[in-house]
Amino acid sequence: MTERRLLVAGLGYAGAAAARAAVAAGWAADGTARDPAAAKPPPGVDLVGFDDAGAALARASHLLVTAAPGEGGDPVLRAHRPALQAALAAGTLHWIGYLSTTGVYGDRGGAWVDEATPPAPGQPRSARRLAAEQAWRDLVAGRAALDIFRVGGIYGPGRSPFDDLAAGTARRVVKPGHAFSRIHRDDIAHAVLAAARQDPPPGARVLHLVDDEPVENARVVEEAARLLGVPPPPEVPFEAARAAMSPMALSFWAENRRVANAATRQALGIAWLYPDFRAGLAAILAEERRERLAQ
Repeated sequence: MTERRLLVAGLGYAGAAAARAAVAAGWAADGTARDPAAAKPPPGVDLVGFDDAGAALARASHLLVTAAPGEGGDPVLRAHRPALQAALAAGTLHWIGYLSTTGVYGDRGGAWVDEATPPAPGQPRSARRLAAEQAWRDLVAGRAALDIFRVGGIYGPGRSPFDDLAAGTARRVVKPGHAFSRIHRDDIAHAVLAAARQDPPPGARVLHLVDDEPVENARVVEEAARLLGVPPPPEVPFEAARAAMSPMALSFWAENRRVANAATRQALGIAWLYPDFRAGLAAILAEERRERLAQ
């Protein structure tokens, strides 16, 4: 392989971070967007219209898929199956990473799941993710490496409790024993690049992108308030808060599981940049303050 070229199918919040990390590591990178005119690719990333990604697939050595499946299945497979099959047959595409969700495990009553735990999705969107995972397994069929990244709740600059606290909309919903697993945006990029650099042999593996400390959401809000030096919002029992929640929010609160990551960190040979929410929030606040000073 003479050139490492990453194509990110979906330059959203996590995808753009992965593309940025690849460029910083000396890789060439392309990224797709549904609306190229409105997209803002990271410096050094060549922007490609989603419907015109066939040529980019032909020159990619590595592919990261972030696009979520819809009722019709995985959009990348639906739009670009012939180009993908050609790249796999030619041996030019060595590695595919697929960003899935820890939601495929469903509700576990607060119990731990690890990378070997059989999925049991309880929500339609999680069932679609699991079906998409299988569709990618079927396409690759041992002709390239396939890393299925099951991702927890994503947070980072611009997507954290700091934004809600600043807007006065933060809520400290209390549901004792209910834990969420989360991951900082930059740790997604960190893990994706570590996996892609390995050039693992053909075959599929499951990796967990979650930090080391699944916790109750109220604790994260409390820490964000502490870092800002403001009082946390008042506690609201979950049963009182649920009436104002959207169906999507209620679906997240309906499931309770703790997601382990030891096998993933060992497989990739990494430590997280932000191993818990405290480190992640402190880094976000520092970055956002630097950006304000630079304006």
